[in-house]
Amino acid sequence: MMLLKEINLEMLNLLNRISRSSKFPQVRNRAQCITLIYQGFSPEQLMIIFRVSRKTLYNWLTRWEKSGFVGLYNEKGRGRKAKLNPAQIAQVKEWVKAEPKSLNKVVIKVYKEWEIEVSKETIKRIIKKLNMIWKRMKRGLSKTPDDWELEVKMPELLKLKEQDKKGEIDLRYLDESGFSLTPYIPYGWQEKNSTIILKSSQSKRINVLGLMNCRNELFSEIHLQTIDSETVINFLDKFSENLTKPTVVVLDQASIHTSDRFLSKLSEWEPKNLKLFWLPTYSPKQNLIEILWKFIKYEWIEVDAYANWSSLIKYLKKVLDNLGQEYVINFV
Repeated sequence: MMLLKEINLEMLNLLNRISRSSKFPQVRNRAQCITLIYQGFSPEQLMIIFRVSRKTLYNWLTRWEKSGFVGLYNEKGRGRKAKLNPAQIAQVKEWVKAEPKSLNKVVIKVYKEWEIEVSKETIKRIIKKLNMIWKRMKRGLSKTPDDWELEVKMPELLKLKEQDKKGEIDLRYLDESGFSLTPYIPYGWQEKNSTIILKSSQSKRINVLGLMNCRNELFSEIHLQTIDSETVINFLDKFSENLTKPTVVVLDQASIHTSDRFLSKLSEWEPKNLKLFWLPTYSPKQNLIEILWKFIKYEWIEVDAYANWSSLIKYLKKVLDNLGQEYVINFV
C-alpha cells in the first residue's frame, strides 16, 4: 500500500498540527496515520495502532491520494440519519418542558405519536443541542400579582421614583427581616483542600425593622420579640416626628401593614409629611430594602458573626449603623 502523492515539510508540519489539534477524533487519527505511512509504517502496523480494518485503512489512504487534506474530513451527509425531523424535535422540546423530570415519558410519547423508537439517551442528546441542561429547580412565589394591580401601581411607582430622583420626595422602602444563629451559607474564597466552617446553633430570632432609600439612608430598629402591627406603627410614629420633606413609604401588603389599627393611622401620618404606597401583591423584587437583607446575610457577613448571640447582634448593629459609609449598595 504505497502513497504516490508527494509530501513536503510544510505539508508534514500541517499534518502533525491537525493530528494534535483537530476537534474531530477521526480527523486526528487519519492525519497521524498519513504521517506514519510516510515514516515507513506498514499497513499491518497501522491496523493495529488505529484498531481499524484493512478496508478502512484503504479508504483513508485513497481519500488522501484523491483529495489531500480535504480527504481527512467526513463528506457531508455521512453518518446515521436523524430519526426525528425539525418539527418533531420542536415537539420533543415542548414535551420535555411539560415533563422535566421524566424523559422516559417523552420516549413513550414519541412512540405513541409517530411510532418511532428512540432511547432516553437520544432524547438527552437532542435537548442538549437545544440548550437544555439538567439543573436544580428553584422555589418561586405560589401566586403572581393581579394584572390590574400591575397596570395601575407600577406606573405610579415609576412616577414616585422620578420624583425621588428630582428631590421632590424622599422615597423609602419598609420591610422586616429575621436573623438567628443558624447561618445563611455565603460564598467566599477558600483554600482548595479546606472549607471555612460557620458555626450553627439553634437560637431565638432577631428581627430587624428598616426604612431605607436608594441613597443608603436607613432608619432601623432591632427587636427581640415578634414584630406586629403595633410595632410597625410605633416605628413609623418615631420616623415621622421630624420629617421636613414629603416622604412616601413603599411596603408590601402583609397583614401587619394592612390591619384596621394600622390603616387608622394614615390620617395622622399624612399631616406629618408621611404617605404610604402599597406594592402589588407578591412583588418582593420591587421592594429595594430586600436587597439590603441579602447583602447583610450573604455579601457582608463576617465569619465570626455566628459565633454567639452577642456577636450576631454586634454585627447587625455595625452594618445598620454604618450603612452609607462603611457599607454601601449601589442602586443603579
